[in-house]
Amino acid sequence: MKKIAALFMIIFCGYTSVKAQVENPVTWSFTATKISAKQYEIHMQATVEGNWHIYAQNAGEGPEPTSFTFNKNPLIKLDGKVKEIGKLESLFDPNFKSTLRFYNGKVDFVQKVTLKSTASTALKGTVVYMVCNDRRCLPPKEIPFTVKLNSK
Repeated sequence: MKKIAALFMIIFCGYTSVKAQVENPVTWSFTATKISAKQYEIHMQATVEGNWHIYAQNAGEGPEPTSFTFNKNPLIKLDGKVKEIGKLESLFDPNFKSTLRFYNGKVDFVQKVTLKSTASTALKGTVVYMVCNDRRCLPPKEIPFTVKLNSK
């Protein structure tokens, strides 16, 4: 009887721990591409699995739009705003009662920066995003990132 009770507890605990795992259908990569002596493009690429989608920076009314916050760094000047490169889709969502803009598969968010000196430094920040599929939405997530820059 004790063996059966122990087996039941093992199966039950294993089931609940699998059910409790948080879904994470988005993988992020953060890289820098040097475009001149002191200028870089910072690529913040989201890869979205399956039928999930991530919202654009101008998502529409309702869901959390993707947004980037960059920590102040006296050695770095941000050039313009973050641009989106990917296949932007637009669809009226009756749940939010709004036309929403989002990406499936992959989207590359690009921020140009200029270094103010030749010293090595890093751009640090956070991305906040939300994903949904045809059945549900996951709560917004905040991901910190660091991209190293070297003008030499």
